Amino acid sequence: MILYGAGPSPFVRKVIVFAAEKGVELELQPGGFGQGGQIFQEASPFGKMPAFKDGDFLISDSSAIITYLDTLYPEPNLIPTEARARARTIWYEEFGDTIVQPAGGAIFFHRMVAPLLGLPQDLDAAAQAEAEALPRALDYLETVMADSGFLVEGRFTLADIAVACPLINIGYCSEVPANGRWPKVQRWLQQIMERPSFASALAAEEPMIQRMAAS
Repeated sequence: MILYGAGPSPFVRKVIVFAAEKGVELELQPGGFGQGGQIFQEASPFGKMPAFKDGDFLISDSSAIITYLDTLYPEPNLIPTEARARARTIWYEEFGDTIVQPAGGAIFFHRMVAPLLGLPQDLDAAAQAEAEALPRALDYLETVMADSGFLVEGRFTLADIAVACPLINIGYCSEVPANGRWPKVQRWLQQIMERPSFASALAAEEPMIQRMAAS
């Protein structure tokens, strides 16, 4: 199985961690930003990262890839089967993808990705996201964080993966998430990042993060 994308992408990382928790090995190859060649274009006709290849099966989008992997490898169960817990897990994935990531994407892209690629930076957009959208998302997360230290069913699920991935990127270039205003979120994120699946993914992407930070 081949995953096309860049490790520091929250969506790529989400699939890498999900697969690792399932014990599934993925080969990561470059994809996006003009990389990946014909296979990437066929798997991801709109250039969405990541793309995925398993034999003759091609698909893109992290949620679609995760659905495929979860169907093939249902254990360990990372998407609850109980109706309410399952719905909450899907909500948190959507929250991570469409609320946290847009805020974090504006910060991470303009402060770290754009300089590396030689693209224009909009530091005002990054500052606005950091001052407005990011605190709103963290305020919400602080209120829903369970005493168990996990988002759903008192255990590690896709919900934790999906929300943590964009927050990790924000932490690379913003001190806001660690400023003490959201202690439950901060403890939860540290715990998640220490899991072997996350620690391995983060170690693999560290060289690229260092290049971004130096650009």
